[in-house]
Amino acid sequence: MSDQLENVRHDYIRYANCWEDADVLIKGLDLKPGDRILSIASAGDNSFSMLTSDPDLVVAVDVNPIQLNLIALKKAAFQVLDHETFLKFLGFTDCTTRWQIFLQVKHSLSPEMSDFWSERKTEIADGLIHQGKFEKYFTLFHKRILPFIHTKKIIAELFEEKSASQQLEFHDKKWNNWRWRFFIYVFFGDYIWGRFGRDPLFLKEVKVPVSAFILGRTYQHLSKVNCQNNYFLQYILRGSFMTQLPHYARKENFEKIKSRLDKLEIYHGLAEDAFNKFSDFNKFNLSNIFEYMDPGLFKTVSDNLIENGRSGSRYAYWNLLVPRRMSELSPALQHQPISKELAGLDCGFFYGNFIIDEKL
Repeated sequence: MSDQLENVRHDYIRYANCWEDADVLIKGLDLKPGDRILSIASAGDNSFSMLTSDPDLVVAVDVNPIQLNLIALKKAAFQVLDHETFLKFLGFTDCTTRWQIFLQVKHSLSPEMSDFWSERKTEIADGLIHQGKFEKYFTLFHKRILPFIHTKKIIAELFEEKSASQQLEFHDKKWNNWRWRFFIYVFFGDYIWGRFGRDPLFLKEVKVPVSAFILGRTYQHLSKVNCQNNYFLQYILRGSFMTQLPHYARKENFEKIKSRLDKLEIYHGLAEDAFNKFSDFNKFNLSNIFEYMDPGLFKTVSDNLIENGRSGSRYAYWNLLVPRRMSELSPALQHQPISKELAGLDCGFFYGNFIIDEKL
């Protein structure tokens, strides 16, 4: 996979949040105490979430060292802070003393990590969960674009409790106007999506118009009642998580994660490289890494992941714009029917598929 990513920049925070639903991930992987989990790191959120199941090990792996630095800081924040201060520090709630909180947290960082984050006062003061390239893309959308489409009243009405028929009527008559469709086509088109959202090289294998796909996904989700409490959608359209927090940040999960941080290992490299140091995995959170691979590389990486998983291993991953399924390549895997059910519950509504495969 290294050739596929060699020209992708890894010198900034790409994702300050995981944009994949940890609730469906945990259910799909059927996590149990004692599991050994390989997890694509991203912003670390879902790797932290899987600690709630009391695993033997979670290895958070990423090729972007800045993402791993972010995880190290979040981990230190878990260690040092109570839940309320944790939310303030990361940016979930308002706070004017984040730098002062950091000065407490930094003592739990390695000297290297302490030096790295000490030079980023503005990012910390403004709230870390808002500092990724992807989050700034959404901020640009809800601050600069959305006001040309809908009033604050209409945006608030989208999230109000309604029946299924009322939600569909609201979407069709009030939300889905020509301005919404026009700006979705422009703002989520291949060029702007690649330049300001995802890296253009991540779109190399995409064979469909990005904007048309995104518009279709928004229609499917915003016209249904599931959107009313979707915390990802709230962030995209309103700039904050309002009625619900991501799984790892919820109060009921905080102490479980805090008490099991010693089971989280951070590894810099490709997912398949982690087998050089760790072994005996039986659960795999693969994010949407196959999105960026040509068919030949997808087959090579899949075979490696299957070979290094125990019998009965589960593999969870998402398709966004590029259809990929490991179980279609290997008779060693069986696709799990629960995938479709969980995809219907997924707060990451923009994904095309959520897939669970199990090793026989």
